Amino acid sequence: MKKTPPTGKQFLFEKKNYQVLLIAIAVIALGFFLMTGGGSDDPAVFNPAIFNFQRIRLAPTLVLIGFGIAMYSILLNGNKK
Repeated sequence: MKKTPPTGKQFLFEKKNYQVLLIAIAVIALGFFLMTGGGSDDPAVFNPAIFNFQRIRLAPTLVLIGFGIAMYSILLNGNKK
């Protein structure tokens, strides 16, 4: 007997995977947004705001957490009930 190919297009992942992936993208974007700023218009003037907690610790941590969530979304099995 021949197997008939499935009709219609199927997505690679389930809806839950894409939802978690969108959350990961939002966390990564938030991390990059928190890294911005702290510059100075005059290059001769030093602005110590570039070394605050938000830009040195919090933002890179959020980016790494976002990448972890993205990996989790790829490995998530959406077929469990």
